Amino acid sequence: MSRWQTVCNLEAILPATGVCALVAGEQVAIFRPRADEELYAISNIDPFAEASVLSRGLIAEHQQDLWVASPLKKQRFRLRDGLCMEDASRSVRSWPVRVREGQIEVACG
Repeated sequence: MSRWQTVCNLEAILPATGVCALVAGEQVAIFRPRADEELYAISNIDPFAEASVLSRGLIAEHQQDLWVASPLKKQRFRLRDGLCMEDASRSVRSWPVRVREGQIEVACG
């Protein structure tokens, strides 16, 4: 059974942006692609550059999926599951994320 960690208010994340949060000791990039409650959570660590930057990446749509492009080396990671478009062996972890009473929660555990 998953526990949920509250991260911030939904309104703290502007549409079309991401933020970084510490969830159970791990850096998690949380993305809000649109002005609704659709959210995604993947690792904030770019496996190519080994840097904590994915939350600052650019959100884009490709073949009806949402992706984030690393701001450093531009590899793309699918928001729903962390798959790396350029090299699947470098995919990143994803987490369930939800909005409850206006608060963003990420599953941990």
